[in-house]
Amino acid sequence: MTMQSIGRTLWAIPEGYIPSDSVSDAHDLVSHEAACFLNVGEKDADVQITLFFENRDPVGPYRVKVPARRTLHLRFNDLTDPAPVPRDTSYAFLIESSAPLIVQHTRLDSRQPGMALLSTIAYPAVPQ
Repeated sequence: MTMQSIGRTLWAIPEGYIPSDSVSDAHDLVSHEAACFLNVGEKDADVQITLFFENRDPVGPYRVKVPARRTLHLRFNDLTDPAPVPRDTSYAFLIESSAPLIVQHTRLDSRQPGMALLSTIAYPAVPQ
C-alpha cells in the first residue's frame, strides 16, 4: 500500500476493536468504534483513515470531509470503502487531516447488559 500524504496533522490510535455482538440491534446500543472530529477552523478538512493489523496488510485510506466550523461523528461500523472494518479483530489506525482538528476516539462495547464505554482524546503529532 502506498500512503499519499494529504495533510499537516496526524493522529495514531493504537487500540481499535469492534465486537460483533451487542445486547440489542437498536442503533444506539450496537457495539461500535467511533472517531469524533471537531473542526473549529475556517477551512474544510479532508481526512484519510488507514487501518493497521497484526497479520494482514493495511486497509485504506477511508476518506471523509469535516466541514469548517462543524463536527462529524464517524462510526467505523459504517465504513465500507475500500472495505468494511472487520469485527472481532484488533487493529490500530492513523488519521491524517489537511487542516487542524480535535479528535476523540470512542468505543461502545455492548456485548453484556453492563455496557462499557471507552473514550480518549487523541493528541496530534506534526509530521516531520
